[in-house]
Amino acid sequence: MDDAAPLGMTDRIIDAWMQHPTERMSAHEMFASLRRWTAWPSAITPQMMIASMDQAAVSAGLAAAWCAPDGWMISHEEVAAIAQSYPGRIFGVAAANINKPMEAVRELRRAIKELDFKALRVVPWLWNLPPNDRRYYPLYAECIELGIPFCTQVGHTGPLRPSETGRPIPYLDEVALDFPELVIIAGHIGYPWTQEMIAVATKYENVYIDTSAYTIRRYPPEPVQYMKGHGRKKVMFGTNYPMITAAKALEGLDGLGLDAEVRALFLGGNAARVFGL
Repeated sequence: MDDAAPLGMTDRIIDAWMQHPTERMSAHEMFASLRRWTAWPSAITPQMMIASMDQAAVSAGLAAAWCAPDGWMISHEEVAAIAQSYPGRIFGVAAANINKPMEAVRELRRAIKELDFKALRVVPWLWNLPPNDRRYYPLYAECIELGIPFCTQVGHTGPLRPSETGRPIPYLDEVALDFPELVIIAGHIGYPWTQEMIAVATKYENVYIDTSAYTIRRYPPEPVQYMKGHGRKKVMFGTNYPMITAAKALEGLDGLGLDAEVRALFLGGNAARVFGL
């Protein structure tokens, strides 16, 4: 697939990490750095999001709610409304207020059982708490009971928050050790700790990586080599829309030199399997 070729003509493409931001999220001061780097519009409609997916032939996307210590930036109801408007195209991903663990567990249970969400995502830098903090642990147990993945962020932070919580080792390594049944999807590749992230994904059967927040032209060489070898079932495509559109993220795909099986697994097969789509 070169830059001029129609995207996704033969491969099912699933975006493992996206969100439909509300105006209150888009305007938040911590995203000022992202607004400088990207063409993040001040207002985004669901139609714009779907059009962006259609441009790159993305068949489905995992759209997440966002909860921060100062409140919900994207609520479960807001995500559910979009998923219900575009059945089979948008699947909801829950968020959680980890400062109230039992309330968070009950709300997660509701999102999965009543709203048909497919996963939980907690972004550690929002809370300045690494994923091995005790406040996450009730949620991990509930994810296992519900049979859903836990999605999180690894690597440095683009938003104006500290990056330490994104280190795969020791934080995610300890979570995977304590909860071997927990399916963990680590978004944003893990740069500059990319090799740490690959080591953790290699070490644990249920740990995966998604490439959101990076265009193909910016992938470090390590995850590409990992995909081509024993990590072919471990890496999935993501955009972090609206920061990056799918069409932009996929530019240069042919240049990765992936064989047909690896390409299909990366673009959609791994996400379909792991998220149960």
